Amino acid sequence: MFFLGLDLGQRLDFTAVAVVERMGPRRLVVRHLERMALGTPYTRVVARVSEIVRHPALIGRCRLVVDATGVGAPVVELLRPAVVGATLTAVTITVGEKAHGRSEEWHVPRKDLLTGLEVMLENGELKVSQRLREAEQLARELTCLRRTRSDGGEHDDLAMALGLACWRARVSRQTSGINRLPGI
Repeated sequence: MFFLGLDLGQRLDFTAVAVVERMGPRRLVVRHLERMALGTPYTRVVARVSEIVRHPALIGRCRLVVDATGVGAPVVELLRPAVVGATLTAVTITVGEKAHGRSEEWHVPRKDLLTGLEVMLENGELKVSQRLREAEQLARELTCLRRTRSDGGEHDDLAMALGLACWRARVSRQTSGINRLPGI
């Protein structure tokens, strides 16, 4: 199963994509990292994400997790018909204390996304290949986030995209089978 995280930006922040693959019950591997150019129109973002989820390895085996905060809500609506073969989860990033939601609409604290990522890295549950073009930028973002623990300063687009993908992978693992109807 693959989890694709999409953190939306445009003029000041990059739009970033992270694709992780579940390799076992407690192991994720980052397969792709991408930052789109500043100012990329959302229609091009939708086209690129649609292209990624149609990759032969991902089609029918992918969950797209989108930052639905602010401008994200209309982009989610553009993505729904465009990402055939993927399940879409919309996540509104909050400053709250607890994630809540149901089905494919969630409100998740920013700290949950980033702390979960940090714990997975420390426990060896998440592997990032240094051969990925954006691996070095991701490492800088994660280092800066650890050092500052704030919302300002450096770009955190790749870290947030990866955080979204990993959060959904963890939630999927924890709730597997819970939403099934009785008798099915």
